[in-house]
Amino acid sequence: MSELSYRQVHLDFHTSEHIPDIGKDFDGEQFAETLQAAHVDSITCFARCHHGWLYYPSKNRPDLMHPNLVAENLLLDQIDSCHRRGIKVPIYTTVQWDAYISRNHPEWLAIDENGDYINTQGVAEPHFYNTICLNSDYRDYFKAHLLDLIEVVGPERIDGLFMDILFRVDCHCTHCMKQMEARGIDTTQKSERLQYAGDMLDEFRAEISALIKERVPHAGIFYNSSHIGPNAKASLDSYTHLELESLPSGGWGYDHFPATARYARCLNKDLIGMTGKFHTYWGDFHSLKNKAALEFEVFQMLAMGTACSIGDQLHPNGTLSPAAYDLIGHVYGSVKELEPYCKHSKPVVEMAVLTPEEFTGGGVHPSLIGTVRMLQELSYQFNIIDSSMDLDAYSLLILPDVIPYQAALMEKIRTYVERGGKVIGTHESLQQIGQENPLYGHTYHGASTYDRDFVLPNETIGKELPKEAFVMYGQGAEVSPTTADTLMDTVQPYFNREGETFCSHQHAPSSGKIGHPAVTKHGNVIYFSHPIFRIYRKNCPAWCKQMLQDAVSLLLDTPLVQHDGPSTLLTSLHEDEKTQANILHMLHYITEKRSEDIYTIEDIIPLYHTTFQLRTADKQVQSVQLLPSGEEIPFEIKGNQLLFTVEKIAGYRLIQINWQA
Repeated sequence: MSELSYRQVHLDFHTSEHIPDIGKDFDGEQFAETLQAAHVDSITCFARCHHGWLYYPSKNRPDLMHPNLVAENLLLDQIDSCHRRGIKVPIYTTVQWDAYISRNHPEWLAIDENGDYINTQGVAEPHFYNTICLNSDYRDYFKAHLLDLIEVVGPERIDGLFMDILFRVDCHCTHCMKQMEARGIDTTQKSERLQYAGDMLDEFRAEISALIKERVPHAGIFYNSSHIGPNAKASLDSYTHLELESLPSGGWGYDHFPATARYARCLNKDLIGMTGKFHTYWGDFHSLKNKAALEFEVFQMLAMGTACSIGDQLHPNGTLSPAAYDLIGHVYGSVKELEPYCKHSKPVVEMAVLTPEEFTGGGVHPSLIGTVRMLQELSYQFNIIDSSMDLDAYSLLILPDVIPYQAALMEKIRTYVERGGKVIGTHESLQQIGQENPLYGHTYHGASTYDRDFVLPNETIGKELPKEAFVMYGQGAEVSPTTADTLMDTVQPYFNREGETFCSHQHAPSSGKIGHPAVTKHGNVIYFSHPIFRIYRKNCPAWCKQMLQDAVSLLLDTPLVQHDGPSTLLTSLHEDEKTQANILHMLHYITEKRSEDIYTIEDIIPLYHTTFQLRTADKQVQSVQLLPSGEEIPFEIKGNQLLFTVEKIAGYRLIQINWQA
């Protein structure tokens, strides 16, 4: 992480040809001074935008320079002005969206099975969202553009290249069909076409990265797909680092970043998080994000172990918004103070969650969102991993709801358990209908008879709940224990709401009749028959979270971090790789949906007198300090627990725990 700039801006400049006098008010010195005053240490500026226009004096295609560009050397002047102040300037170019290409080379566009252009955003005309096929002659066009850019800017000026919009699409154009047929791919199967589309993108990235590395070996290289998941692994060698675009108010929501960053940080690449200063989405001119929302989004990046990037858009006249950079400067002033404690640290975790995305595709699965929410609210420290990653680094593995059965995966997890690992599996994870499951110690019979049934808390699972039936808002699975113990029972309703049977407005009440097991335990493996994580994502019943907490307590003696604050207090524990000190990140910001369209954060609600417990293992505590002030906090040791109280948490705090040598 130490090589990354931690206070970055991504400066969009998608600018219509119908706007006059582009860059007429640009002043390089003022531009760089504004950035420097806002503590920005890197800014991504545009060579080419989605409208298809260039913002540098192209030798190869001067006809594609923006027709109304007054500041012909705009990109060069941005670079030179910033470099004089030690600010890096990675260069942006688009890849698969370009309005000029759409108008002038429709033969280069990706088409669907009906022969229609593939518009990945579903936006009505006018737009620039028709996807370009990288198997067409456009590939040579793009390489010529890159070579022109490198020649004009000069390798010595280039800090990096940010190449935007690389999407796997089900393209039926003649180029793709010909390539698939040559490789023996069954083009009648969508799954095989999409697999090829992913392989083609990987090959494209490898080809382009080789070209860049040959001419600008020191340059950063990143290809943006607006998400980072298991599909990225095949081409990681083509990247120098990863950037995670995730604007909570722009369609990603507040669940996307933590669920994705916790996976991406396990890929052994430096990682940058990215949000925006916009109230909504990119291109939201003359808007400002609420200060508390931008604070949370940026500080959460530090807590997840990433560098920070804030998206902005330059006005066509070439001037930056003073208010926007007052806002950015407010947040980045704090980051500048705290980044020395973050740059050389790595997350300390106790659990791993196996991502469903590896098997289901389609981004962040609802069951994973529910898992992340539960674990964060319970202050557990965890990563998200895929099936190829090492399990032995974790004390507990969670299999959320929909992990399909695979013999090799089953064997890997059973070996992990034999070596002392613990597992919590839920619902369909690693199940085969009609088969005895050696991991869980039961036979799986498939879906329960009842669409909704109930669970009955006891002194083992649901210890803090009233000892009466609680509804489960998702259909469970029916299992019969063979060698497992039942920890919690289901209770059957009178009937399903179907045919002539119904009762009241929703499901029928409990009949009082005990059904199949709801929770079982087989050695160090606990199984929930309901999809508790999808249920939590959809309905957020507190009893599901309480049930999970009780199950974890049966498998892990003491969590790494505990506190007596509310569930809205998020914690993230890190270790400084140089000093071995622990850094505890604490965030307390509450998201609200005050509008019809988006969630946001407006107010900071401080917490007072919050007590924390950290597991010390065999280490001796030397001191506990507030950062960045260094003020010492009184602490006490009880057994293997470090206890201290933080008098006030107003949004974000860092605590450093120093250990005796």
